[in-house]
Amino acid sequence: MNRRTALGLGTVATAGAVLGLTNPAMGAPAGASGGSGEKGGSPSSRVADAYQREKIRAGGNWYSYVSVAGVGGAPQAAVQERADRVVEAYSVNKIAVAVAVLDKVDRGLLTLDQRVEVTAAIVVPGGDGIFGLDGAYPSSVTLGHALAALLTISDDTAVRLCGLVCPAAEINQILVGKGFPNTQVEPVANPNRFYLGTSTARETHNLLRALVAGTLLSPSSTTFLLNLLRSPIAFTDGIRRTMSSDERARVATKAGWFDDARHEAGIIFDPAGAPVLTYVMFADGQSDPDNFGATHPAVQARAAMGPKFLAAVSGVTSPVAPVHRPRSYRPTNGG
Repeated sequence: MNRRTALGLGTVATAGAVLGLTNPAMGAPAGASGGSGEKGGSPSSRVADAYQREKIRAGGNWYSYVSVAGVGGAPQAAVQERADRVVEAYSVNKIAVAVAVLDKVDRGLLTLDQRVEVTAAIVVPGGDGIFGLDGAYPSSVTLGHALAALLTISDDTAVRLCGLVCPAAEINQILVGKGFPNTQVEPVANPNRFYLGTSTARETHNLLRALVAGTLLSPSSTTFLLNLLRSPIAFTDGIRRTMSSDERARVATKAGWFDDARHEAGIIFDPAGAPVLTYVMFADGQSDPDNFGATHPAVQARAAMGPKFLAAVSGVTSPVAPVHRPRSYRPTNGG
């Protein structure tokens, strides 16, 4: 059974070119922009080199778009590889689902503190998340709780809870209205359920850029969404794996995985809170398709890219006013 059947019908679930070339991604030639390599070259060329090196090591197919803030803060493409290919986005599209729900919040049609019913029939057994573990149904949670589970631990039941308040057709209509015609969920017979659908690397990149620019949602909804994507419990196996807690707090990220696909998309911020790098990397066709852990080749590749991306933009600044600063991480010991 595939993920589409799982999320739509409810038995089991889980969730080129670089620098303008049109063939599979290639790093900038040595000497370009001051020389390529980790210690030399422009931030974009260093990002491109890191991507190329780790992508080749992992193998498989990649559909990617990575940009670095340039002069005036405008994004400059560092990686473009099959960036306009429409692919199954899997759980990366949970960001788009959240955007649609929060758009309704911004319009006064929903509130984060309203409750949604969690019934035994709506819980996805055996998938990602927490709703399938507590065994206490029926119950209810707030919409804000459902969105938090959706974007941090990638809870599959939370997808269905969002569908209760924002049906598939409405999600797609909202996303088209915001300029994302390829970022669409796939409806099923039940209008409140859907497969997570498709996107392109470029569209997901542009959605993330609109989010941090403050043009996608209201300031409060933007802060709410970015707090979730930048939280310590958001995905840590990929880009953030070998970063300190302070470094991880500079990264907003969402991963998606199913069958042989291992995807991730997100934003790296400078210490002041301005976005300086946006990445979308959809990958499939690597070996070890039954491994959903940190040792999968594509996940290992992104883990190796993460610190290199962070180092490449260490001197990059952006005049764009920060739209979000994360909450300070303060672990507790109960009490």
